[in-house]
Amino acid sequence: MSTEAERPRVRMAAIVSGLSAGWLERAAIWVVLLALLGVAALFSDAFVQPIYLFNMVRQAAPVGMAAIGVTLVMVMGGVDLSVGAVISLAAVVAAVLMDGQAGNIGYALAATLTIGAAIGFANGVLIAWNRASPFILTLGTAVAVYGLTQIYSGGTARGIVAPGFREFFNQRIGGLVPVLALLFLAAASLAVLVQRTTRFGRSLYLVGSNPGAARLAGLHGARLTVATYTLSGLLAALGGITLLARSGVSSTFAGRGFEFDALAAVVLGGTTFEGGRGGVGGTVAGLLVLFVAFNLVNILGLNYNTQRVVAGVIIIVASAAYTLLTSRR
Repeated sequence: MSTEAERPRVRMAAIVSGLSAGWLERAAIWVVLLALLGVAALFSDAFVQPIYLFNMVRQAAPVGMAAIGVTLVMVMGGVDLSVGAVISLAAVVAAVLMDGQAGNIGYALAATLTIGAAIGFANGVLIAWNRASPFILTLGTAVAVYGLTQIYSGGTARGIVAPGFREFFNQRIGGLVPVLALLFLAAASLAVLVQRTTRFGRSLYLVGSNPGAARLAGLHGARLTVATYTLSGLLAALGGITLLARSGVSSTFAGRGFEFDALAAVVLGGTTFEGGRGGVGGTVAGLLVLFVAFNLVNILGLNYNTQRVVAGVIIIVASAAYTLLTSRR
């Protein structure tokens, strides 16, 4: 008899807990970012120049788009390892459909985003109704999508970017901010707003922190799972489009490793594998820490493989730090 009366109380308690939990860790990542920028500035004064910092955001935009989706999924208690493969497929599909014709841009972008959303939808359905492991299923999706990309492209770079497409996204607002950087920052800001002010965003914390309480509160977890994975696929496809706009060429493995960069940014930002904690704001800081580290590696003359080592070490250190913090509570 008291179930209906208890629902609002249970819902609010879980949401407040999710939004406030780990605030110290999320604040700490911004301190880490400032400290890392200070260290990097000792090697190059470019790290204190606004135009260089905005260029770095532009560079990070493809990974950042995917990281937004991964954050939403992880707050809900899932994980999405297919985003790198979706980025690769999206870049190839968009380039092929454009075929060098400006009139094809709208159609190419709409089709690409639809394909990304469809892959995410499939992930969500299989996870929600077949109770498949998100880790195993999305890893399998990644393998399948990489294979599909190879078949579609014939294993070679295909497609021609339409005139004006790359120029539009790489132009600078006020001579300073690249459109790609602005697009990512706008997407991240919108995601933060959705997480904190909408029923959908608050429901992610409730389902992630306590699925039982979510059911008690009347939330349909399966529908939320499908919607969140669909959004993750859509954002990964948008990441592929931004990658194509940044580079101007498509590649069958352009997004390989991006899933781990996105995961590193999300974990660094305070979102945990357990669900119910973290948020997109922290992910943005984590992403910037990652790319400051990558750029510092480049300035020091180290190669791409060293970047992979840096990303792996960052994930390990962040996970260890989280374990240490939670064990002391």
